[in-house]
Amino acid sequence: MDLQKYIRTIPDFPKQGIMFRDITTLLKDEKAFAETIDIFYHHYKNKNITKVVGIESRGFIIGAALAYRLGCGFVPIRKPNKLPAETIKKEYELEYGTDSIEIHKDAVQPNERILIHDDLLATGGTIAAACSLLQQLKAEIVGLSFIIELSFLNPRKRLGNYEIFSLIQYNAE
Repeated sequence: MDLQKYIRTIPDFPKQGIMFRDITTLLKDEKAFAETIDIFYHHYKNKNITKVVGIESRGFIIGAALAYRLGCGFVPIRKPNKLPAETIKKEYELEYGTDSIEIHKDAVQPNERILIHDDLLATGGTIAAACSLLQQLKAEIVGLSFIIELSFLNPRKRLGNYEIFSLIQYNAE
C-alpha cells in the first residue's frame, strides 16, 4: 500500500513557508491506519522493547497502538506542565523557535529497552531532546520510528547512531 497518498500537505501551516504534512488523512482510513501499525509492528516485534515512548501529541496515536501490539508499556513525553508527577525537562530548538518537553522521572527504569515514536522527523530537535531525557533516565534506546521523514532537512545527521525507521521520506519540500 502506498501510504504517502494518504498524507495531506497543507501549505503555510503553522506559519508562512512551512509545508505541513498532515497524518489525519492516514489515520481516518482504517486500512492505511492498520497497515501503518502492522509495518511498525513487524519491524520491531523481535527487538524486546519494554516501552514505547510517544511524543506529544500525534506520536501518542501510533505509539500507543504499537505498544499494545508489541505487548509493552506506553510512556508519553509531553509539553511542560502537562504531567502530574515529578518530571525532568529538556529545552530544544525547533525549525521555527524553541520549545521544551518533559517526562515523568519514574516513567522508565535503567536499562529498559525503549522505542521512541513521533509522527514526523524534521530537523531532529524534538527527538534529540527526547533521547536526551531517556539517556538521563539510563534507558537503552532501541530505535526511533516515524511515519514521515523530511530527508531534505538532514535530521539523521543530528541523531548520531540511533536506528531510525521511517515509512515515508520527502526529499524536497
